[in-house]
Amino acid sequence: MRLIGRVAPIILAWAACCAARAEIVTRLPTGEKVVALTLDACEAGKVTHLDHGVADWLIANEVPFTIFMGGRFARDNAEDVAKLGALPFVEIENHTWSHPADMRKLSTAEVMRQVLFAGLEIGLKTGRATRFFRFPGGNADARTIAAVEAMGYQVVHWRWPSGDPDKNISAANLESYALSATKPGDVLIFHINGNGVHTAEAIPGIVEGLKAKGYRFVLLRDYLPPPAVR
Repeated sequence: MRLIGRVAPIILAWAACCAARAEIVTRLPTGEKVVALTLDACEAGKVTHLDHGVADWLIANEVPFTIFMGGRFARDNAEDVAKLGALPFVEIENHTWSHPADMRKLSTAEVMRQVLFAGLEIGLKTGRATRFFRFPGGNADARTIAAVEAMGYQVVHWRWPSGDPDKNISAANLESYALSATKPGDVLIFHINGNGVHTAEAIPGIVEGLKAKGYRFVLLRDYLPPPAVR
Protein backbone atom coordinates (compact mmCIF):
# COMPACT_ATOMS: atom_id res chain seq x y z
CA MET A 1 0.00 0.00 0.00
CA ARG A 2 3.01 2.33 0.45
CA LEU A 3 3.65 2.02 -3.29
CA ILE A 4 0.04 2.94 -4.02
CA GLY A 5 0.25 5.92 -1.71
CA ARG A 6 3.35 7.23 -3.49
CA VAL A 7 1.96 6.72 -6.99
CA ALA A 8 -1.57 8.06 -6.40
CA PRO A 9 -0.57 11.80 -6.41
CA ILE A 10 1.21 11.28 -9.73
CA ILE A 11 -1.87 9.64 -11.23
CA LEU A 12 -4.15 12.36 -9.93
CA ALA A 13 -1.93 14.99 -11.54
CA TRP A 14 -2.05 13.02 -14.80
CA ALA A 15 -5.85 12.81 -14.57
CA ALA A 16 -6.13 16.55 -14.05
CA CYS A 17 -4.31 17.30 -17.31
CA CYS A 18 -6.11 14.76 -19.48
CA ALA A 19 -9.47 15.30 -21.18
CA ALA A 20 -11.67 12.28 -20.52
CA ARG A 21 -14.16 10.73 -22.90
CA ALA A 22 -16.43 9.50 -20.06
CA GLU A 23 -17.76 6.70 -22.25
CA ILE A 24 -18.86 3.16 -21.51
CA VAL A 25 -18.73 0.50 -24.20
CA THR A 26 -21.82 -1.73 -24.07
CA ARG A 27 -21.42 -3.39 -27.46
CA LEU A 28 -18.77 -3.81 -30.13
CA PRO A 29 -18.88 -1.20 -32.91
CA THR A 30 -19.85 -3.59 -35.69
CA GLY A 31 -22.85 -5.07 -37.43
CA GLU A 32 -21.09 -8.41 -37.89
CA LYS A 33 -22.50 -11.47 -36.16
CA VAL A 34 -19.85 -11.49 -33.48
CA VAL A 35 -20.10 -11.53 -29.70
CA ALA A 36 -17.57 -10.98 -26.92
CA LEU A 37 -17.96 -13.45 -24.08
CA THR A 38 -16.87 -11.76 -20.85
CA LEU A 39 -16.77 -13.34 -17.41
CA ASP A 40 -16.25 -11.61 -14.08
CA ALA A 41 -13.78 -13.07 -11.57
CA CYS A 42 -14.00 -10.92 -8.48
CA GLU A 43 -13.33 -11.31 -4.79
CA ALA A 44 -14.75 -9.05 -2.13
CA GLY A 45 -15.17 -10.25 1.47
CA LYS A 46 -14.26 -13.91 1.01
CA VAL A 47 -11.81 -15.90 -1.08
CA THR A 48 -13.27 -17.17 -4.35
CA HIS A 49 -11.78 -19.53 -6.90
CA LEU A 50 -11.85 -20.10 -10.63
CA ASP A 51 -14.95 -21.97 -11.79
CA HIS A 52 -13.29 -24.80 -13.67
CA GLY A 53 -16.64 -26.01 -14.94
CA VAL A 54 -16.77 -22.85 -17.04
CA ALA A 55 -13.07 -22.35 -17.76
CA ASP A 56 -12.17 -25.91 -18.68
CA TRP A 57 -14.95 -26.24 -21.24
CA LEU A 58 -14.12 -22.92 -22.90
CA ILE A 59 -10.42 -23.76 -23.00
CA ALA A 60 -10.97 -27.27 -24.34
CA ASN A 61 -13.07 -25.82 -27.14
CA GLU A 62 -10.75 -22.82 -27.68
CA VAL A 63 -13.58 -20.32 -27.35
CA PRO A 64 -12.20 -16.77 -27.12
CA PHE A 65 -13.22 -15.09 -23.86
CA THR A 66 -12.35 -12.16 -21.64
CA ILE A 67 -12.09 -12.31 -17.86
CA PHE A 68 -12.59 -9.11 -15.88
CA MET A 69 -10.53 -10.01 -12.85
CA GLY A 70 -10.10 -8.51 -9.41
CA GLY A 71 -6.64 -8.08 -7.94
CA ARG A 72 -7.45 -10.18 -4.89
CA PHE A 73 -8.73 -12.94 -7.14
CA ALA A 74 -5.49 -12.87 -9.14
CA ARG A 75 -3.48 -13.04 -5.92
CA ASP A 76 -5.46 -15.96 -4.50
CA ASN A 77 -5.64 -17.95 -7.75
CA ALA A 78 -2.08 -17.38 -8.90
CA GLU A 79 -1.48 -20.75 -10.56
CA ASP A 80 -4.74 -20.75 -12.52
CA VAL A 81 -4.30 -17.11 -13.52
CA ALA A 82 -0.79 -17.75 -14.84
CA LYS A 83 -2.11 -20.62 -16.97
CA LEU A 84 -4.94 -18.47 -18.31
CA GLY A 85 -2.49 -15.69 -19.09
CA ALA A 86 -0.51 -18.02 -21.33
CA LEU A 87 -3.50 -18.68 -23.62
CA PRO A 88 -3.69 -16.48 -26.74
CA PHE A 89 -7.50 -16.65 -26.94
CA VAL A 90 -8.03 -15.41 -23.37
CA GLU A 91 -7.95 -11.76 -22.29
CA ILE A 92 -7.54 -10.87 -18.60
CA GLU A 93 -8.69 -7.36 -17.77
CA ASN A 94 -9.15 -5.09 -14.74
CA HIS A 95 -12.09 -5.34 -12.33
CA THR A 96 -10.66 -3.43 -9.30
CA TRP A 97 -8.67 -4.78 -6.38
CA SER A 98 -11.40 -5.65 -3.87
CA HIS A 99 -14.67 -5.21 -5.79
CA PRO A 100 -16.22 -2.27 -3.89
CA ALA A 101 -19.97 -2.41 -4.47
CA ASP A 102 -20.33 1.21 -5.60
CA MET A 103 -17.22 3.07 -6.65
CA ARG A 104 -19.21 6.29 -6.89
CA LYS A 105 -18.95 6.41 -3.09
CA LEU A 106 -15.14 6.35 -3.19
CA SER A 107 -12.81 9.30 -3.52
CA THR A 108 -11.13 9.73 -6.89
CA ALA A 109 -7.81 8.76 -5.32
CA GLU A 110 -9.29 5.53 -3.95
CA VAL A 111 -10.91 4.69 -7.30
CA MET A 112 -7.53 5.01 -8.95
CA ARG A 113 -5.78 3.00 -6.25
CA GLN A 114 -8.29 0.17 -6.75
CA VAL A 115 -7.57 0.14 -10.47
CA LEU A 116 -3.82 0.56 -10.16
CA PHE A 117 -3.34 -2.16 -7.56
CA ALA A 118 -5.43 -4.65 -9.57
CA GLY A 119 -3.51 -3.90 -12.75
CA LEU A 120 -0.20 -4.42 -10.97
CA GLU A 121 -1.28 -7.76 -9.47
CA ILE A 122 -2.66 -9.09 -12.75
CA GLY A 123 0.53 -8.02 -14.49
CA LEU A 124 2.64 -9.85 -11.95
CA LYS A 125 0.65 -13.07 -12.39
CA THR A 126 0.26 -13.00 -16.19
CA GLY A 127 3.02 -10.81 -17.58
CA ARG A 128 0.34 -8.80 -19.36
CA ALA A 129 -0.81 -5.20 -19.11
CA THR A 130 -4.55 -4.59 -18.74
CA ARG A 131 -6.33 -2.06 -20.96
CA PHE A 132 -10.05 -2.64 -20.37
CA PHE A 133 -11.92 -1.99 -17.12
CA ARG A 134 -15.30 -2.97 -15.69
CA PHE A 135 -16.96 -1.29 -12.73
CA PRO A 136 -18.37 -3.64 -10.06
CA GLY A 137 -22.11 -3.89 -10.60
CA GLY A 138 -21.82 -1.41 -13.45
CA ASN A 139 -21.99 1.40 -10.86
CA ALA A 140 -20.21 4.41 -12.34
CA ASP A 141 -20.63 8.09 -13.05
CA ALA A 142 -18.82 10.73 -15.08
CA ARG A 143 -16.23 11.35 -12.34
CA THR A 144 -15.28 7.71 -11.79
CA ILE A 145 -15.27 6.94 -15.50
CA ALA A 146 -13.03 9.94 -16.15
CA ALA A 147 -10.61 8.76 -13.44
CA VAL A 148 -10.36 5.30 -14.98
CA GLU A 149 -9.99 6.65 -18.51
CA ALA A 150 -7.23 8.99 -17.37
CA MET A 151 -5.26 5.87 -16.42
CA GLY A 152 -5.47 4.69 -20.04
CA TYR A 153 -8.38 2.27 -19.67
CA GLN A 154 -11.49 1.79 -21.77
CA VAL A 155 -14.59 0.97 -19.73
CA VAL A 156 -16.54 -2.05 -20.98
CA HIS A 157 -19.90 -3.11 -19.56
CA TRP A 158 -22.79 -4.90 -21.31
CA ARG A 159 -26.10 -4.23 -23.06
CA TRP A 160 -28.12 -6.75 -21.03
CA PRO A 161 -27.24 -8.76 -17.89
CA SER A 162 -27.37 -12.53 -17.84
CA GLY A 163 -28.47 -12.68 -14.20
CA ASP A 164 -26.35 -15.77 -13.59
CA PRO A 165 -25.70 -15.06 -9.86
CA ASP A 166 -29.43 -15.63 -9.24
CA LYS A 167 -29.86 -19.23 -8.04
CA ASN A 168 -33.49 -19.13 -9.18
CA ILE A 169 -32.50 -18.73 -12.84
CA SER A 170 -31.92 -22.22 -14.21
CA ALA A 171 -29.33 -23.22 -16.80
CA ALA A 172 -32.13 -23.70 -19.31
CA ASN A 173 -33.40 -20.17 -18.67
CA LEU A 174 -29.91 -18.69 -18.92
CA GLU A 175 -29.47 -20.43 -22.25
CA SER A 176 -32.84 -19.52 -23.73
CA TYR A 177 -32.52 -15.88 -22.65
CA ALA A 178 -29.02 -15.57 -24.10
CA LEU A 179 -30.05 -17.11 -27.41
CA SER A 180 -33.07 -14.81 -27.73
CA ALA A 181 -31.49 -11.58 -26.44
CA THR A 182 -28.13 -11.62 -28.21
CA LYS A 183 -27.63 -9.26 -31.13
CA PRO A 184 -24.58 -8.64 -33.35
CA GLY A 185 -21.77 -6.97 -31.44
CA ASP A 186 -23.10 -7.81 -27.98
CA VAL A 187 -20.86 -8.08 -24.93
CA LEU A 188 -22.09 -11.02 -22.88
CA ILE A 189 -21.55 -11.03 -19.11
CA PHE A 190 -21.37 -14.09 -16.86
CA HIS A 191 -19.28 -15.10 -13.83
CA ILE A 192 -16.31 -17.43 -13.55
CA ASN A 193 -15.63 -17.18 -9.81
CA GLY A 194 -18.35 -19.53 -8.57
CA ASN A 195 -20.99 -16.79 -8.33
CA GLY A 196 -22.63 -17.96 -11.53
CA VAL A 197 -24.80 -20.65 -9.97
CA HIS A 198 -25.73 -22.47 -13.19
CA THR A 199 -23.23 -20.88 -15.58
CA ALA A 200 -21.11 -23.99 -16.09
CA GLU A 201 -24.22 -25.93 -17.11
CA ALA A 202 -25.45 -23.20 -19.45
CA ILE A 203 -22.26 -22.10 -21.24
CA PRO A 204 -21.98 -25.06 -23.68
CA GLY A 205 -25.55 -24.60 -24.89
CA ILE A 206 -25.14 -20.84 -25.17
CA VAL A 207 -21.91 -21.08 -27.16
CA GLU A 208 -23.09 -23.85 -29.46
CA GLY A 209 -26.51 -22.24 -29.86
CA LEU A 210 -25.05 -18.90 -30.90
CA LYS A 211 -22.61 -20.58 -33.26
CA ALA A 212 -25.55 -22.40 -34.85
CA LYS A 213 -27.13 -18.98 -35.43
CA GLY A 214 -24.00 -17.86 -37.28
CA TYR A 215 -22.28 -15.97 -34.47
CA ARG A 216 -18.54 -15.93 -33.97
CA PHE A 217 -16.82 -15.37 -30.62
CA VAL A 218 -14.15 -12.65 -30.52
CA LEU A 219 -11.96 -10.82 -28.04
CA LEU A 220 -12.56 -7.21 -27.07
CA ARG A 221 -9.18 -6.19 -28.50
CA ASP A 222 -10.25 -7.49 -31.92
CA TYR A 223 -12.91 -4.77 -32.23
CA LEU A 224 -11.93 -2.08 -29.72
CA PRO A 225 -8.72 -0.33 -30.84
CA PRO A 226 -6.39 1.23 -28.27
CA PRO A 227 -7.53 4.72 -27.24
CA ALA A 228 -5.88 7.58 -29.05
CA VAL A 229 -3.02 9.28 -27.26
CA ARG A 230 -4.31 12.51 -25.73
